[in-house]
Amino acid sequence: MTHPQNRPWRGVLVATALPLRDDLSIDYDRYAEHCSWLVANGCDGVVPNGSLGEYQVLTPEERARVVQTAVAAIGGERVMPGVAAYGSAEARRWAEQAGEAGCASVMLLPPNAYRADERSVLAHYAEVARGGLPVVAYNNPVDTKVDLVPELLARLHGEGHIHGVKEFSGDVRRAYRIAELAPELDLLIGADDVLLELAVAGAKGWVAGYPNALPRASVELYRAAVTGDLTTALPLYRQLHPLLRWDSKVEFVQAIKLSMDIAGRYGGPVRPPRVALLPEQEAQVRAATEKAVAAGLV
Repeated sequence: MTHPQNRPWRGVLVATALPLRDDLSIDYDRYAEHCSWLVANGCDGVVPNGSLGEYQVLTPEERARVVQTAVAAIGGERVMPGVAAYGSAEARRWAEQAGEAGCASVMLLPPNAYRADERSVLAHYAEVARGGLPVVAYNNPVDTKVDLVPELLARLHGEGHIHGVKEFSGDVRRAYRIAELAPELDLLIGADDVLLELAVAGAKGWVAGYPNALPRASVELYRAAVTGDLTTALPLYRQLHPLLRWDSKVEFVQAIKLSMDIAGRYGGPVRPPRVALLPEQEAQVRAATEKAVAAGLV
């Protein structure tokens, strides 16, 4: 699918896992190949430096190079980096770096070093928006303890600070309230395990985790869901859901990387403080992934 020129965040944008070598250094060549492979398999773009990309444990040099690598591989219009930072000035610098690298939009969490109030959230998004690129908000109240409720999202949009929102609250009822309060604000599916519910509710895109391992089946599911083809979408959703629900668990990075390994890709290790899955968790991910592979969902 070709992005609308002024809304490059629409469609399936994969929050990319970052390939690390055994010594935990980044394999940039493998990352470039992964970005290209995702687009070749139907995905519309990538989101580097999200939580799945382990941005919190990257050096500034690594974080910048990850963005540059993705842009070189698939073109800047298809790349929407995460620009989260503790301070607004730093987040703006990351947004400016994304623009210099050739990206067309960025994704931004609210302030998350403390439980920010509404005034702080508004100031944060206003500052990063001054960096010049369209901003897609990322609402993840589970991890950030700051909830971008529909009323606040509508205000952020009304003041021109955001153009879309990756919705990870898990509350699918919010889709309808957001559409009422800010009909021009693009809703993006933020959690893999509510994909069908938010697609039916009018989502314009999916910032996705599991396409890292199963892009073709994931894209087929998304396309069917947003077009209302429930005959295709519902059985596929049921098949994939044992994996998709890992995207909302603490161990989502490890689970998705393991699924990539099993599906014939390269997931590889994670950086501390993340640790390997427990044996019972690994067994669950392995069984669900092997079942998906056997069903031809790769």
